[in-house]
Amino acid sequence: MTDVRGATFDADVIVVGSGFGGAVAALRLTEAGHRVLVLEKGRRLSDDDLLRARTDPRAYLWGPAAGMRGFFWQRIFRHMAIIGGTGVGGGSIVWAGVLLQPGADFYDAPAMRRLGRDWKQELAPHLEVAAGMLGRATAPHCGAADDHLRAAARSLGAEETYGPVPVAIHFGRPGETVPDPFFGGEGPERTGCRLCGECLLGCPYGAKNQLTRNYLHLAEKYGATIRAEHEVRSVRPLPSGGYAVEAGHPWRRGATTTLRARRVVLAGGVLGTLDLLYRCRDEQETLPGVSRRLGDGVRTNSEALTAVLQPPGDDFSHGPTISSDFHPDARTHTTQNRYMGGWHMRAQLGPMVDDDVPARRARRVLGQLLARPLTQARVIGAKDFLRRLTVLTTMQQHDSSLALDFRRSPWRPWRRALRSRLVDGTRPPSNLPIANAVTQAFADSSGGRPLNLLGESVGGLSVTAHILGGAVMGSSADDGVVDASHEVFGHPGLYVADASVIPANLGVNPSLTITALAERFCTLFPAPEPSGGAGRTTGRTPVTGQPVVPEEIR
Repeated sequence: MTDVRGATFDADVIVVGSGFGGAVAALRLTEAGHRVLVLEKGRRLSDDDLLRARTDPRAYLWGPAAGMRGFFWQRIFRHMAIIGGTGVGGGSIVWAGVLLQPGADFYDAPAMRRLGRDWKQELAPHLEVAAGMLGRATAPHCGAADDHLRAAARSLGAEETYGPVPVAIHFGRPGETVPDPFFGGEGPERTGCRLCGECLLGCPYGAKNQLTRNYLHLAEKYGATIRAEHEVRSVRPLPSGGYAVEAGHPWRRGATTTLRARRVVLAGGVLGTLDLLYRCRDEQETLPGVSRRLGDGVRTNSEALTAVLQPPGDDFSHGPTISSDFHPDARTHTTQNRYMGGWHMRAQLGPMVDDDVPARRARRVLGQLLARPLTQARVIGAKDFLRRLTVLTTMQQHDSSLALDFRRSPWRPWRRALRSRLVDGTRPPSNLPIANAVTQAFADSSGGRPLNLLGESVGGLSVTAHILGGAVMGSSADDGVVDASHEVFGHPGLYVADASVIPANLGVNPSLTITALAERFCTLFPAPEPSGGAGRTTGRTPVTGQPVVPEEIR
């Protein structure tokens, strides 16, 4: 493909990553008439791969250097720990499917107001399109875990805020496969939810609306190309315009492939996008114009993870991973989680201790572990552990942030890596008293044992699956990395379309907002350019999807 200036391109647009931002870009830019190439460092996972991950850690965990070629990963920094997924579909593989809209605090945050836009009005239509594409449905199932969450809400005087959550799941009739119910037959056939509680393991049963069953499926159908196991290592501007992207195999070091495109969209998630931009700016010096604000404004959604281990004989596993929530106060949101497949949780949970001083809290937890080792041993060795376990995710809308710098690794000092740093202001919490209050109320109702994550209580870490920011929107390079149309300051034609652009805490699960922001970004993206002197095709009418009202599940 040659443009009017004689430059040769492998694609009009290269999209780096296939999570919520990258998947939207892949479909919408293809529909607009662009030739789109998606590069994803993870594997393309079959249903058999997801099933094998239930029993084989090597098929579940992502760690190429250690021979782990699955999809689930956890990164531990000095001040936080982050969990996520890698593969075609990105974080949607290990996603619970919750589709909640942000609250007023998000739109009123100073970082959002500084951009000079009415974000609530501007995002509203894109939130609706995103909900339709992701097949939003209200969770119809109510089980024991939901009953006890309601009891916790009642005990905290917030029962009126309790209710079922909107989720991206095809419920239908359990186990019954039907033709595509979302896109007028353009999508894949779907199977009704089995209520197995395994959403976070990737859904091999055809029920969860992960990105391979909507945006990515349609993008490939309409002409986009997705290349799995292509890790992008460099992006550099071409003298005549456009960018060269160098990619290699994530676990086979050696040969790399160089691909050229008019424009590049970075959507590798917060850690992937920041790492690539830092390396290109500071090591390779191929993107020297990237703002010095890179890495600032990283947010954990101000959340805490707690848990309750139910008494022997109880089974709370039946249902989607998340089916209900409530607001213990005006700025706090809590969901209950079934965590089937989360075998690694056994070694990560310990006694619940409420203390805002991290060092003192750690001493108190360690003191309890030493004083009552058999109690901890009974938790770790509990029979039917996952069926008895309820994980509670509590998020707050109040703002807190830290920075991710690019400094020498303490473990491999010959190379640099992302490292967390505290900044002025409120640090992301490792202890949320309201989260512990919710957990205790749930345990009082269910008769279970309340627990904290040891990473939070002993390590002082803020643990999250909802990392945001680091390449945030700003009015200029002095206060952001990208502008309000997601274009990187100093590098025209280079864009960021993932959670790293979000400059404020959401206080709710962020997938719907990330998707909506990517939808908005694509409406602002430049139209296809002439190729070889001839006009490009005009594209196709964008598909919008339809939320499906689930049948009652008995």
